[in-house]
Amino acid sequence: MIPLKRRKVTTEQNASHANSAECKFPDVAIFIVERKMGASRKSFLTRLARSKGFLIEESYSSSTTHVVSENNTGDEVEVWIKKQETEGKVSSSSVSLLDISWLTESMARGSPVPIQDRHRLKTSPKPSELTPVIIMKSYACQRRTPLKHHNLFLTEALEVLAENAEFSENEGRSVAFRRSSSVLKALPYIVRTMQDLKGLPCLGDHSLRVIKEILEDGTSSEVESTRQSEQFQAMKALTGVFGVGVRTADRWFREGIRSPLDLIDTGQKLNHAQQAAVSFRLLGVQYYNDLNTPVTKKEAMVISDIVEKAVKAVLPGAIITLTGGFRRGKEVGHDVDFLITHTEEGAEEKLMPKIVNYLENQGLLLYQKTTRNSYLESKDGPARPPSNMDRFERCFSIFRLEQFKVDCDTSVKASLDSSGTTDKNEESYSGSSWRAVRVDLVVSPYSQFAFATLGWTGSKLFERELRRWAGQEKGMSLSSHALYDSKKQCYFRADSEEEIFSHLGLEYIPPSERNA
Repeated sequence: MIPLKRRKVTTEQNASHANSAECKFPDVAIFIVERKMGASRKSFLTRLARSKGFLIEESYSSSTTHVVSENNTGDEVEVWIKKQETEGKVSSSSVSLLDISWLTESMARGSPVPIQDRHRLKTSPKPSELTPVIIMKSYACQRRTPLKHHNLFLTEALEVLAENAEFSENEGRSVAFRRSSSVLKALPYIVRTMQDLKGLPCLGDHSLRVIKEILEDGTSSEVESTRQSEQFQAMKALTGVFGVGVRTADRWFREGIRSPLDLIDTGQKLNHAQQAAVSFRLLGVQYYNDLNTPVTKKEAMVISDIVEKAVKAVLPGAIITLTGGFRRGKEVGHDVDFLITHTEEGAEEKLMPKIVNYLENQGLLLYQKTTRNSYLESKDGPARPPSNMDRFERCFSIFRLEQFKVDCDTSVKASLDSSGTTDKNEESYSGSSWRAVRVDLVVSPYSQFAFATLGWTGSKLFERELRRWAGQEKGMSLSSHALYDSKKQCYFRADSEEEIFSHLGLEYIPPSERNA
């Protein structure tokens, strides 16, 4: 007869082979730590996980990718792993140390869920693993801030609070949260403990409390309650209406209005821009949905071709530059901004009416509001305070973008999927051959073009910090029109953004790293 012990091993090997054969996720090899859990609970979880197609290993090995435990600290599990490696001569491998919640959530979903910070077991930093000391400069315009960064789970939370502060017209508080968020975006590592933030600038007490709660609990009660509040949701919806600012939205909220539909139902008096955005007679609710659906980079390129054709038809030799978030490398945006000029100073004067007339004749404009250039350098330049508002000739418009001009292939859908907006885009075209898109056209004299390009590229906080640096550190006044030295009482000319940075005594930062 076969000894009982050998018979048991054979059974376990067969179970292991069966598990491998039925495994749906072969790249995820899970080992469940029995310590503090007990043999019966581990056996139950093993059977349940295998029944759902997960690969559960009988013993810890070099092929293990995920170690799951219950009621253990990360340090305790690390000690246990070191012991297994020493006794079993298992080669060390990179594994994720996870709480049991990751496995239970994965089984409920039917596939491995993305690992979040709350799933990871906390471990004490080793002397060789301590976060490197980062010398972070206090102005965002001194830092390189990439579009994709390591701390999205923290910055999104802070920006919810910043947006809520804007709705309350508390600009100081909003800027404080955004500056904190900007610092986290510039970090070359993931923040895992509060120690990682030591010595960093612009992190106020309120921001630090929120960050600490997220690191410890996985979420912030203040942020979540803000997200779910009726006022926050209503203000987001109402300020999403074209032509509606915070004050108007707040007044509507106090009058009981919660959504654009309520504007129609209650018969609110709307100005021309607001009527264009919510009118059922023109475009119905779909119009509102379009303007709140992100514009893809591919759609922006189609609009760019349309604008270039229109501008050059009325002013040959004109220069057209796509600015805003798309110039910084974003894949989606809420509108499309263009800066227009001509190398011959003065050739751009009275250009906007001609462009608008051309676009209207082509049936491309649903709405437009044009303002004239009111900037006079000799009068306005040095006297004007640093501001993100300029006085260029401009046209705020809503384009009618035909669907057939945008090849809705997998590349467009992929860019939408990355921002979680695929369904919205599909909805915006449903039952219609076109969608509405916000487009801003700005005309600048060539002598101001470098300043205009810098000002209209963003981000909003980066530009704010540039003006603050100019005023507080250099005694200068910077706008999208000019740079004025208050001490020398003279203007600095510039033919490029690089020259402006040089005048300000700053290292040049390319558009792709201005995402503060």
